[in-house]
Amino acid sequence: MLQPGDQAPPFSLPDADMERVDITRMWAERKLVLCFYPKDDTPGCTMEALEFTDLHGDFQEAGADIVGISRDTCASHGAFRDKYGLSVTLLADTDGDVCEAYGVWREKEKNGVKKMGIVRSTFIIDSAGIVRHALYDIKPKGHAAQVLELIQAL
Repeated sequence: MLQPGDQAPPFSLPDADMERVDITRMWAERKLVLCFYPKDDTPGCTMEALEFTDLHGDFQEAGADIVGISRDTCASHGAFRDKYGLSVTLLADTDGDVCEAYGVWREKEKNGVKKMGIVRSTFIIDSAGIVRHALYDIKPKGHAAQVLELIQAL
């Protein structure tokens, strides 16, 4: 698991429009909020994405970009973004390498059944690529406002 002070693992992934995004370029220009979430268009993930979208202007004003990552495909991300008018950049980690690098791909248990999945997690990364905050197993409701406070305090 990544901790504050760790170097964030660099990566490049395709977005909802199948354009390659180099994450090191993003964090070099602005603070970065990197959100890992389980699945497009599910209740918790939709709530979280909509809350980040509602606060998009505040994040921009604070000098931060928001990126969401799941193992869904680019097409799924595009449909999710378009259905809800999301402003969050969505990246497709279909092979799970980035999820592994950030320590969010773990065994989860639901109703007594164990399976591997993404633990909802958020990382705040500064312009040097250093993890300033590592938030694991978060709850979606109100999370965007909490992250905005952390960004504004940097």
